[in-house]
Amino acid sequence: MFETLSEKLEATFARLRGKGVLSESDIKEGLREVRRVLLEADVNFQLTREFLERVEKKAIGVSSLRTVSPAQQLVKIVHEELAAMLGERREGLKLSSVPPTIVMMVGLQGSGKTTTAAKLARRLKSEGRAVRLVAVDVYRPAAIDQLETLGRQLEVPVHADRTTTDVVKIAKQGIEAARRERDRVVIVDTAGRLQIDDAMMEELSRPKSAISPDEILLVADGMTGQEAVKIAQGFDDRLGVTGVILTKMDGDARGGAALSIYGVTHKPIKYIGVGEKLDALEEFHPERMAGRILQMGDVVSLVEKAQAAFDEDESKRMEKKIRKQGMDLNDFLTAMRQMDKLGPLEGVLKLLPGVNTAALKQAKGMDPKRMKHVEAIVLSMTAEERTEPGILNGSRRARIAKGSGRPINEVNRLLTQFREMQKMMKKAASGGRQGMMPFGMR
Repeated sequence: MFETLSEKLEATFARLRGKGVLSESDIKEGLREVRRVLLEADVNFQLTREFLERVEKKAIGVSSLRTVSPAQQLVKIVHEELAAMLGERREGLKLSSVPPTIVMMVGLQGSGKTTTAAKLARRLKSEGRAVRLVAVDVYRPAAIDQLETLGRQLEVPVHADRTTTDVVKIAKQGIEAARRERDRVVIVDTAGRLQIDDAMMEELSRPKSAISPDEILLVADGMTGQEAVKIAQGFDDRLGVTGVILTKMDGDARGGAALSIYGVTHKPIKYIGVGEKLDALEEFHPERMAGRILQMGDVVSLVEKAQAAFDEDESKRMEKKIRKQGMDLNDFLTAMRQMDKLGPLEGVLKLLPGVNTAALKQAKGMDPKRMKHVEAIVLSMTAEERTEPGILNGSRRARIAKGSGRPINEVNRLLTQFREMQKMMKKAASGGRQGMMPFGMR
């Protein structure tokens, strides 16, 4: 997501570093390059022009401060304006004071609407809200089956009625069922088309009028760039959408849709889809996203990600055990499993400040099955070997390599990593509670 954009902006700002004062010509030259980069990323032309005018107005005359260079100040200005372009502030789901909150999902076929409805249901359920899905896509083959399958995976009820094609009737039935069961949120998955047409809009206008949804969320394919912006305008003109969910933002999305959609439609991006799994739906925070684009990191999102992924009880148990007895390979495997829940290393690095695109490319090249290999090696050891790693001589290591199906050098490398983490944990334990953050994240 935004990888090419980040790389080019990084190169542009690198050329301005080291200057004591940024002259007007320096600013204009740098912003010409930024303009080229944004247009290549498929950002709306008018928005790009307005963005650069605001940045230039703020930037000209910026001089060196004691601790902040002019180039760093320019990055700060660009960050502020990028955040404004993306939506200024986070806008969450508007929950009704009188449940159930009704969320109507709309979009074209192929945008990932049905899967996104399930992802949103999962997210709301994880927040402690009772959710119900309602299948009113009565035209696409297997749409109801798909939603019911996803509902079973999530243990979320799905209302469907295969005896009728009356979408208003199905929607009303689902909402009545939600009221009876005291569900907090109802997500209505509507039908899509290959393109915006009168028939589809009529099909969507009828349930909208009948159920008066609290939110109408447009699901748009983030990889389609300016086309996604045009689609958003079309749906908003006919239905009055309240927010947008951009999907497929984990792919080679150039960023144009995300950077243009709010400026053109004034409808906030509420969530982004960042993968195929049902947990791959992130809240959209304009300021944090601007920081990611400029490689300033997003530590807040990283902490939130860790808090959601880590098992607090297990972390406390392990912390207590390590303080008393030290770390063994059982603890090492548990720690690695917890870290693996954060997702691919590349995704974690993107949230850290100062990590450049070269490091991200290197991380992308790492074997995604690495955690499985670690598990195979550790689980090929005996219980005694896991608790007493010092006994792992050459013959034992050869046996473990054979049992796990991994080369001997990989076994040796894992044990080296374990010893390094063991030293780090020993030092952290003696240095006080804060040193144990990787496990407790407190």
